[in-house]
Amino acid sequence: MIRIVDNTQIGRILARKAARFTEAETAVRPILENVRKHGDKAVRGYALQFDDSQRASLRVSQPELDGAVRQLSPEFKRAVKTAAANIRAYAKLQLPAAKSKFIAPGLKAGQIIRPLDTVAAYIPAGRYPLPSTVLMTVIPALTAGVPNVCVTSPRFVAEIFGTAALLRTPHVFQIGGAHAIAAFAYGTKTVPRADRIVGPGNIFVAAAKKLLAGEVGIDFIAGPTEILMIAPDGNPKWIAADMLAQAEHDTDASAVLLTTSKQLALAVQTEIEKQLESLPTGKTARKAIDANSAIILMRSLEEAVEVSNRFAPEHLSIPDASLLPGIRHAGSVFIGPYSPEAAGDYASGPNHVLPTSGAARLRGGLSAMDYVKIISTQELSASALRKLEPAITTLARAEGLEAHARSVEVRRAK
Repeated sequence: MIRIVDNTQIGRILARKAARFTEAETAVRPILENVRKHGDKAVRGYALQFDDSQRASLRVSQPELDGAVRQLSPEFKRAVKTAAANIRAYAKLQLPAAKSKFIAPGLKAGQIIRPLDTVAAYIPAGRYPLPSTVLMTVIPALTAGVPNVCVTSPRFVAEIFGTAALLRTPHVFQIGGAHAIAAFAYGTKTVPRADRIVGPGNIFVAAAKKLLAGEVGIDFIAGPTEILMIAPDGNPKWIAADMLAQAEHDTDASAVLLTTSKQLALAVQTEIEKQLESLPTGKTARKAIDANSAIILMRSLEEAVEVSNRFAPEHLSIPDASLLPGIRHAGSVFIGPYSPEAAGDYASGPNHVLPTSGAARLRGGLSAMDYVKIISTQELSASALRKLEPAITTLARAEGLEAHARSVEVRRAK
């Protein structure tokens, strides 16, 4: 049964489990090195060992993709179309604009926007295959204008590869695990080298991304999923359902409710038990609820907001927009009783690839901006350069860089 505790227990309840990266990194390092040295041969060997895949080609062919599409139900295709429209619209909203302006007489500064050349989206296909992650990773990339968008997944799931086909993803591969991350980080004869790798995965995928960050761009290192809800009142059935929706992901997931109402806390506790009885994923959710989740009684909503900011949750649910000005750290915010986290997971538009384990202090979720470069531009007239010359040459000589100073002075020499 979920715990109900007072605010003196906050530190203990909100302490996250440290990811066991040391063991995973030790296991992953030789895989990365082998793929770097031996390319496709190493990737095929690991695909057979870890994914039980005996494919002749790592790339999924167009006939295979067409076959996956034929397996999709009309209802699934309609769901993809609805979700894709919102995700695409939101991605367009996120894209930065090219612009330039005179910031001083004769000095024009600006920016141009250019997409990355190649990105790879890793799509989990374990206990819960995630076609929604295809939508969330591919659509922003296509919207940003990335010419070479790749999807990779460890096993053939019609919903995953069919969704990639419906989106007209240019390159699709059946590779999983750390060897997939290595293949896209280094490039092989079959697999293109990616500028950025995005998408969630297990601890070995996360460890590979961590070790290869710098060799290749990544989104972030994902830990167990989490939701924090602030509710002074509300429908206990709805709140319980939202907490269980998070808890069913895996046994390390966490769902925390902050409330000022003891009555609501007891009602949600009872409702969670009731809903668990008929939940098909109840075995997983039960472990997450009992081990990692809690209802914490707060003295005020202001205290709840401050606790939320300290935790920096992946998902944050608040009762209404009045609390929004106080929110400083969250991956994605769900406002009001009709904005369940599941809407964001699938179809409302904002990305569901979000920072976990406190990384929301540093950044928000995956964005169309992760797929582009903002390149600065500057254009100076002769008079603008003359006006800046004293500042440039003084600073250059203060740094001991005489040639920098002379490169400006030479332009006014007779």
